[in-house]
Amino acid sequence: MSSNLDHIYPVFDKMLPREAKESLLSQRGIVVWMYGLSGSGKSTLANLLERRLHEQGNFVKVLDGDNVRSGLNQNLGFSDEDRLENIRRVAEVAKLFAESGVVTIASFITPNNELRSLARSILGDDDLLEVYVSASYQTCAERDPKGLYAKVDAGEVKNFTGKDSGFEEPDRPDLIIDTELHNEDECLAQLLEAVSKRIEAPASP
Repeated sequence: MSSNLDHIYPVFDKMLPREAKESLLSQRGIVVWMYGLSGSGKSTLANLLERRLHEQGNFVKVLDGDNVRSGLNQNLGFSDEDRLENIRRVAEVAKLFAESGVVTIASFITPNNELRSLARSILGDDDLLEVYVSASYQTCAERDPKGLYAKVDAGEVKNFTGKDSGFEEPDRPDLIIDTELHNEDECLAQLLEAVSKRIEAPASP
């Protein structure tokens, strides 16, 4: 039996190389993959980072979990299989952006190391900055910016990460940002320092 790939003929070698696009943008494309519990501060920091980098002249794209689920991944639920497919699709999209020289910020809960390893296997170590945005379940529940924790307590939300569905502490993040210990400005400064080092344009030969 033939596979779905038997009649696919990639033409990557005929396309404009990545280096030409990065040279045009004067930056190196990477993926800043930010994960943590709902309410930990991922989206807030992703949006702040996007604006700061934009102000500095960088070309940036944010991929946000809820935004992607309202479009590209609207057919996916929250089963283990659907979470896996959600992350696989996002990582493949993020890879396309990074290969085009875009600084790509992905903000997804990514609750376990299997999913994080999947994203890393697609993106590769050179193109990935893995950032764990850390905050306890209790703190996130107190913040509850989307009202989700209240709905969980009322029994209106199932398979919620941190309660019905577990959240696994990461094996090897490149950066940990603790939003309980540090304020917004301090967290952004940590993030910006790490990202800035990775997106510097390659030196001309």
